[in-house]
Amino acid sequence: MLAMDSRTPAGNQTPRVIVDDDREQARSYSILCAKLTGTSPPMLFLIAYISSVVLINYAFSTAPHLDIIWSAWGGLVFVLRDMVQARFGHGALAAMLVALVLSYVTSDPSIALASATAFAVSECIDWLVFSITRRPLHDRLWISSAMSIPLDTFIFFGMIDALTPGVILTALGSKFAGVTDHGLALAQTGCRWLKFM
Repeated sequence: MLAMDSRTPAGNQTPRVIVDDDREQARSYSILCAKLTGTSPPMLFLIAYISSVVLINYAFSTAPHLDIIWSAWGGLVFVLRDMVQARFGHGALAAMLVALVLSYVTSDPSIALASATAFAVSECIDWLVFSITRRPLHDRLWISSAMSIPLDTFIFFGMIDALTPGVILTALGSKFAGVTDHGLALAQTGCRWLKFM
């Protein structure tokens, strides 16, 4: 069964159509998440994002010799950040501040500072891309990622003296793979699931 979406973007002459099955599937997912975890999907993404930032900074602090392994984790952090930004908007900044404070307490302060600096630069780029262009969400993710991921990677690893070819290639590969997977999923679903979270 099909239902018209009343929130068709201004200027779009073609109304978007939402399949009732998608709506029901999203509601079922939300209910399942709430029953299993006691929280809603947006809160799960928020908690996972903050936890990932803190854990990756802690990992770099306690086992820097495994930097290639930790650098592969970066793709997940970028995907979670995009999920939090899509749902909470500028609330992603507050989430990152919480993650950085926790990182400062639990990790080497130089790691937390490198993380904060890299995040600030990449976040400014994301903000500019998302503010200036009015392209679909999956296009904005591609554009902002192509600009922010390399800078974020070089700033973070440069500040913690781990700028090696293996780490750089692993970090860039995992981040671009995560964003590519996320972008393809958004393009395929038309971002319908975001409305129901």
